[in-house]
Amino acid sequence: MIALEVLKMMKNEQVSGPAAWTAPEMAASDCWLHQFRDDEIAEIQAAIDAVRARGLAIEDVTRSDFPLPGLAAALSGIYQKIVHGHGFMVLRGLPVADWGIADSALAYWGIGVHLGLPVSQNAKGHLIGHVRDLGHDPDDPKVRIYTTTRRQPYHTDSCDIVGLLCLQKAKAGGLSALSSSVTIYNEMLQARPDLVEVLMQPFVYGRKGEVPAGKNETYEMATFFRHANHLTTILAPDFIYAAQHLAEVPRLSDQQQEALDMVQSLANRDDIRLDLTFEPGDVQLVHNHQVLHTRTDYEDFDDPALKRHLLRLWLATPAGRPLPAAMAERYGSVALGGERGGIRVAGARPHVNLEPA
Repeated sequence: MIALEVLKMMKNEQVSGPAAWTAPEMAASDCWLHQFRDDEIAEIQAAIDAVRARGLAIEDVTRSDFPLPGLAAALSGIYQKIVHGHGFMVLRGLPVADWGIADSALAYWGIGVHLGLPVSQNAKGHLIGHVRDLGHDPDDPKVRIYTTTRRQPYHTDSCDIVGLLCLQKAKAGGLSALSSSVTIYNEMLQARPDLVEVLMQPFVYGRKGEVPAGKNETYEMATFFRHANHLTTILAPDFIYAAQHLAEVPRLSDQQQEALDMVQSLANRDDIRLDLTFEPGDVQLVHNHQVLHTRTDYEDFDDPALKRHLLRLWLATPAGRPLPAAMAERYGSVALGGERGGIRVAGARPHVNLEPA
């Protein structure tokens, strides 16, 4: 009984710390921005040249293959801010127009392996994802929305850190926004604690056809977890609504829908939402467990060469935060020290594909 009362009290406590930020606080600070210096770009270029000289495939490149001694201190600080601080960083100034897609992808990967371990992002085994309009129908419940121009709801991805490198921005729209899921939780706890309780209970998720071996097309997952002295959030509304197309899945209750709607409304509130504009050469890195991200719908240029194009990395953090056991249903494993997270489907070989697909 005492243990249950302690658990109830903990659930009702607001969460403090650097993860509980607001938009005005972040807008007034540059703590989330790293502008690459010329000497840092030169060091990255030298690492690219060394990998090319050895003929290594991108997916085979490790930290030791891509040495960045001059950037080591900065990358350590960037990691600390992402995983143990406010939960995101923007790295600005990679010369992607000069490098082209192959060297840009290699540079991005090389920076990424200093922060974590890349994991597969889809049923094809892609270790670098192409966020680009592929002409898919966004109303198809098995379509991943990142392959369309449609606005994405505020969500988390199935990994510890998600990275996005901008190669080409849209003609119009496609703006990025971040919101602290900790701040959202605190706001909900104050205004609607009953809906916080709803979000601490499981929702049914679909997998959009990307079913790991031994798993089912659907699974259950809560949104908020109080675990190991952290508030950890996992939320993918598009996958919840995909499950609603399946006859065997119960319809969302009014309270469940209200709770999901409130998260979206709070995430989009002016004092919570931090708007970011992607420029070519920008890298956005987000700790999924404490920050929700979205992007607006967008319009592309007619010229295919000018279509909006981002490269995505999903990274596992071997020394990251402990995750609740329930998240293994989506992450495959929650164990520290390995490649947790990602999407693993039987027969899919993890690899890097430089062509959008």
